[in-house]
Amino acid sequence: MIHSVSIVNYYNTTPFIYGIKHTNFQSQIQVQLDIPSVCAQKLKNKQVEIGLVPVAILPELQHYHLITDYCIGAVGKVDSVKLFSEKPLEELTHVLLDYQSKTSVTLVQVLNKHFWKKNIHFVPANQGYESLITGATGGVIIGDRTFGLSSYPYQYDLAEEWHKYTQLPFVFACWVSNVELNNQFIESFNKALAYGVNHIEAAVLEQPNSTPNFDPLDYLKNKISYHFDEDKKQALVKFLELMSDL
Repeated sequence: MIHSVSIVNYYNTTPFIYGIKHTNFQSQIQVQLDIPSVCAQKLKNKQVEIGLVPVAILPELQHYHLITDYCIGAVGKVDSVKLFSEKPLEELTHVLLDYQSKTSVTLVQVLNKHFWKKNIHFVPANQGYESLITGATGGVIIGDRTFGLSSYPYQYDLAEEWHKYTQLPFVFACWVSNVELNNQFIESFNKALAYGVNHIEAAVLEQPNSTPNFDPLDYLKNKISYHFDEDKKQALVKFLELMSDL
């Protein structure tokens, strides 16, 4: 049986895609590349059976299974999920929320409610919103669009802020299915993902990124943390708990 899979089309999934392509696991799935919010919607609407989805969607799913030993996470600074602004956090009145995101825009609201405790209005944004980040209006920008982005004097790394207050890593996305999968399939999936994570240098050579002031190898090896370990599972529980109180 071929399973349909939606994967985030950001550079941080390069090792996963490499592992899937360079093992025989590719023959078992049909891959669709999407932005995070679309991955979430497809899994929720059962347009796919498996997704590398933003964890903030989990409470919206009737039935789901966390599969694989891998995720998109960070221990401290992640570099690709930030609140950008012209003024410091204390002076912000509004924050625009990235339309491509689900977890990150929830995270910034969790940080504000439970830790920053500032009087900020959060505004869902549409394509092109980056030009509206000015004065007392900040904006959350995620993914590849953050690479080399240095035009804003204030940049708050949301994974770093989370770690500062909780001493925990953060999980942005994990592999979720809306159907039961057999153990053999999950084992093959894990092996494919492990192969990619263990061959990051080769993955970068196959999928280079030439953005100025961006080191793809450093980003994938030192900023993104791929193993869905016990600390990350604990962090996920904590995030979902704080998120439910928004």
